[in-house]
Amino acid sequence: MKNPTRFVSVTASVLALAALTACVAPQPVYQTSRYPYQPSYPAAQSAYVEYGRVANIEVIRSQSSGAGTSGGGAVAGGVLGGVVGNQFGHGSGRAAATALGVVGGALLGNSIEANANAPRVYESYRVSIQTDHGAYRSFDVPSPGDLRIGDRVRIDGGQISRF
Repeated sequence: MKNPTRFVSVTASVLALAALTACVAPQPVYQTSRYPYQPSYPAAQSAYVEYGRVANIEVIRSQSSGAGTSGGGAVAGGVLGGVVGNQFGHGSGRAAATALGVVGGALLGNSIEANANAPRVYESYRVSIQTDHGAYRSFDVPSPGDLRIGDRVRIDGGQISRF
């Protein structure tokens, strides 16, 4: 009866460890707005239409501040490592395996938590347009879409579209 219990314990420990390591990959960042970009302007500007050419498209990078580790990952990793380590060996060997599992699990859990709380880098684009009147206008957009430098564009109420 001891072997099936041990098998269930090892399986549960492996599943718990797999669940903990699933936190390693950073969460993907999905952009909700799409090209063409439509900022909110007062109604007086929305009736004005301009034409021009795309003069420049540059990448704007920003970084979110990361949070430090709280110790929760180290505690969870230590507990899981101790449970897994306790499944191996007999007598003093089991105690050594448990201690090694606690230390290794704590280090791994802390590393996973630090990676999950790390700063993230985000990218947006600044589209500079030279109007037909010689003025320059810039728009910060999440994606330039199919716009390229030199494209003829229409600016209608702050919305950029190819012309």
